[in-house]
Amino acid sequence: MSEPEENSPIISFDKVMVRYKDSAPILSDISLTFQKKSFTFITGASGAGKTTLMRMLYAGIRPSSGILKIFGQDISTVSGDDLCKMRQKIGVVFQDFNLLNYLTVLENVALPLKVIGEPIDSRLVQAKEILDWVGLGGHFNSYPDTLSGGQKQRIAIARAVITRPEILLADEPTGNVDDKIAAKLMNLFHGMYKMGTCVIIATHNRRFVEAFNYSEIHIVNGKVIQRK
Repeated sequence: MSEPEENSPIISFDKVMVRYKDSAPILSDISLTFQKKSFTFITGASGAGKTTLMRMLYAGIRPSSGILKIFGQDISTVSGDDLCKMRQKIGVVFQDFNLLNYLTVLENVALPLKVIGEPIDSRLVQAKEILDWVGLGGHFNSYPDTLSGGQKQRIAIARAVITRPEILLADEPTGNVDDKIAAKLMNLFHGMYKMGTCVIIATHNRRFVEAFNYSEIHIVNGKVIQRK
């Protein structure tokens, strides 16, 4: 899989439309670019198309028409093997968490490092460090189905950032935690951005959007309005 040129967008949409079967388009005429080391909020009312857009950024949904490129690759033509390699460079936090209930909290967070071949001692040390940072150091050996929604949210975020991905996608990452934890998580995302990650966050939380001077893409009825 080839890499995009240094100054080219890490993600680009060119007149993308998404619909399911014969339904009306969920997203239409989407033309956007996201650069390396950028931070963008995706906002909009429930049902506007935010989650569909976020899933496209992970190549979980492919365009019905138009072109979506991730790391310079047209996802409509990328092979299955290359898609797997692509996803190893993308950290994802979706609202359903996708934690594995048969693994401990520590094992869940360390899993992405296992996938890329990190030695067990190193990956467990890193997983413990990030779990301590998000306030879950006392739950290394717990299982996800014994924890609260807010705790699961923090586990999912720790797992998403542990590999220092080139792209970080988070759908409502502060939705199940209190303001103190939410602020700490936003500082974590800010730190990822400062290290060069393309951070994209879908949120309803206007206070956090307004607290940071980052780009905002607002979606209304499946169409994009770039606010700033």
